[in-house]
Amino acid sequence: MNMHKIYFETLGCSKNEVDTNIMKSILDKKLYEITDSKEIADIIVVNTCGFIESAKIESIDTILELAKLKQSGFCKFLVLTGCLAQRYPEELITEMPEIDAIIGTGNINKINDVLSNLNSNKKNVLVDNINNLYPENINREVESFVQYVKISEGCNNNCTYCIIPKLRGKNRSRRIEDILEEIKYLVHNNVKEIVLIAQNTSDYGIDLYHEYKLYELLNEIEKIEGDFLVRLLYLYPDHIDDKLIMSIKNNSKIAKYLDIPLQHVSNNILRSMNRRTDRESIEALIVKLRKEIPEVIIRTTLIVGFPGETEDDFNELYEFIEKYKFDKLGVFPYSREEGTASYNYPNQISEEVKLNRLERIMKVQKKISNDILRSRIGKTYRVLVEAEIEDNLYEGRSYMDSPEIDGVVFIQSKSPLELGQFVNVHIVDSLEYDLMGVVENEFSK
Repeated sequence: MNMHKIYFETLGCSKNEVDTNIMKSILDKKLYEITDSKEIADIIVVNTCGFIESAKIESIDTILELAKLKQSGFCKFLVLTGCLAQRYPEELITEMPEIDAIIGTGNINKINDVLSNLNSNKKNVLVDNINNLYPENINREVESFVQYVKISEGCNNNCTYCIIPKLRGKNRSRRIEDILEEIKYLVHNNVKEIVLIAQNTSDYGIDLYHEYKLYELLNEIEKIEGDFLVRLLYLYPDHIDDKLIMSIKNNSKIAKYLDIPLQHVSNNILRSMNRRTDRESIEALIVKLRKEIPEVIIRTTLIVGFPGETEDDFNELYEFIEKYKFDKLGVFPYSREEGTASYNYPNQISEEVKLNRLERIMKVQKKISNDILRSRIGKTYRVLVEAEIEDNLYEGRSYMDSPEIDGVVFIQSKSPLELGQFVNVHIVDSLEYDLMGVVENEFSK
């Protein structure tokens, strides 16, 4: 029986990376060989993103580019999965004849079945199970020292700008025991950083245990033996309570880094977004976090140009950023998505105004970021060594930087460093978004 070479192209967020990793891990290895080269693959799987307009465009462009390989004759089959596939299955299969099958976000565990039917005349479309449970007891392919672990899937928040509940289903938490087993497996396989993700990690456990249980999960992870770091992403602010703050503060394996997507601070806009918080609560949370955990790094994401956002609303947001000086900040122009409540809102904002507001925020944030990075000079941080750039120069990250979205630490070392080890690095300079340092025991004043 001939082996098929299969190539995976992953777009979008870290949740898609986990899904691709799962598909790779459950592939029938007697039939399929994973390749890193799309040019020699006879099956290509594209894990798409369909969250906002720019992500949809990137997904479509990627599909069209990879379809050329099929037209050239070597690639035989093109399979789509992910959020864009879940969102527009009929349109994609109808308008792009190059596509042979579509696997929805809740059907990734069916990949072997779908692949086995590619030779049939019927195009397979499986998008019927967005509320499927996470596939457990899988020995995932460990591809790097950093691995994402999904603690829940879906979301119940129904923010008016967000299509995710229709693509990923309702909030479904995994059992604490299953998450712990996966982390133990990863740590045993030399993973040094575990990044906990979900659509909303602070809602973890409420559906399964009828209580917000992220604090308990962190307390249990702390007990796992090994030298590794745990990072938290996507913590919605409304359920970051005292139990969770104390767990983050007191557990040594938990990075003092919190990704808290605020989206806005004007109460008018927050209500219009159906966000379950207000400016007063947000400010109180930031003050409490910085008081209880002085070394905490807070990252946030914002949306500008939401329908009805007045100049006063925007100025309130701008002044808030100036006042609270976030360590990391991303900002996106509002994307008008069909199927969301805000799609039909009056007072839509022009693209020109959206981009102007985005640029104004990024300009002030750039100065804030530069000032914060300069304040790191002269301090020493524990850094995970991730890549060798050239002789005596390495790249790594401290607890202050999340993989793929934040900056890095460039490390100078006279002696060779092992990739995947933690080293203490004395910071000697800062760049626009990155730091430069010297291995501590080689630093001379």
